[in-house]
Amino acid sequence: MNTITPNGKVAIVTGANSGIGKVTARELALQGWHVFLACRNEASTQAVLDDIAQRSGGSARAEFLPLDLGDLASVRTCAERFLARGLPLHLLIANAGLAGQRGMSASGFELSFGVCHIGHFLLTQRLMDALKAAAPSRIVVVASKAHRHAKGIDFEALRRPTQSAGGLKEYAVAKLANILFAAELARRLKGSGVTSYAVHPGVVATNVWRAVPWPLDGLIKRFMISEDEGAATTLHCATDPVLAGDSGLYYDNCRSSQPSEIASDANLARTLWSKSEEWVAVVPGA
Repeated sequence: MNTITPNGKVAIVTGANSGIGKVTARELALQGWHVFLACRNEASTQAVLDDIAQRSGGSARAEFLPLDLGDLASVRTCAERFLARGLPLHLLIANAGLAGQRGMSASGFELSFGVCHIGHFLLTQRLMDALKAAAPSRIVVVASKAHRHAKGIDFEALRRPTQSAGGLKEYAVAKLANILFAAELARRLKGSGVTSYAVHPGVVATNVWRAVPWPLDGLIKRFMISEDEGAATTLHCATDPVLAGDSGLYYDNCRSSQPSEIASDANLARTLWSKSEEWVAVVPGA
């Protein structure tokens, strides 16, 4: 077991109870970060915390932070709990997501969009002052190559239940929103010391695919990479000093890459930001 030397840096990782979020939080903690694992399920998060403690000989600093991204009241409470600690925030990793599920979020958005984008949008807004105060700091948004399947955003559809049979059409839109959000963050935060990055982690065998029906779930996972491999690009964007001057770019396999044409549309990014601000302002508890 290794004794971990704290590096004075603080990170929040959403969806860190499983998959690439789990690996990301673990590796940051083992590098000396004070990591908050922002998740819905405390029991599964505790298993990750136990693993981190075992690997570090109990010296790593990692904590559970309750968060349900589909419930904007929960998002607000999560941010308030963190801010009440009076800690700096050097890194926010918007990792949590879901695919292949259908329905509405608790706060009234198409399920994938509500969790993947709206929840993270509000969380980032609530934590922005802390990120600015701790600059240089970073925001890493876990997107997906699946964004290339989205040809645009039907904003009215985002306030209705999932329409497609498997929910993957809506997932593509949510991932497009992730990339547009990271790019717009970069434009709005220019000169602040806060940089943003959108990440395609690879097609990873995690429980983000938990709603895909049998036997398709087992078949598609045969062609996926491991959780450890999937976390590599997130960690690269979160910690590599070479990227300190970059912001708003899209990364695939630890290299900057060109997203789809629609994902590079600055006008669409501004519209998405404006709509998101309006929505979180009127949803009760947000």
